[in-house]
Amino acid sequence: QVQLGESGGGLVQAGGSLRLSCAASGLTISHFGMGWFRQASGKEREFVAAISRSGDNTNYADSVKGRFTISRDNARNTVYLQMSSLKPEDTAVYYCAARGFAKLTTTPGDYNYWGQGSQVTVSS
Repeated sequence: QVQLGESGGGLVQAGGSLRLSCAASGLTISHFGMGWFRQASGKEREFVAAISRSGDNTNYADSVKGRFTISRDNARNTVYLQMSSLKPEDTAVYYCAARGFAKLTTTPGDYNYWGQGSQVTVSS
């Protein structure tokens, strides 16, 4: 059974940092492109960042460029999202997702597996 488990969320003040982790079981992430998405209350799920199977290629939403960094440790079967200079508008549930194709994509429907989400709250 495939499981993606996010951790590392919490409450942080504006300007602070958090690192989210996504540990996978039941699949080998080196075979998957990985992404992070977020969903704020009352809003649609939106793309945050994606990383290729090897980690050589990444893509970011304009709203997080320069502040967030996606990375992966295939040996640990884990993907990370380092978030810095956090803003109140970054408050959302953050989800990791796995896609069984090489091309990076920003569309939630292109991903095959999803985690349960981790709440990130940024206070002003």
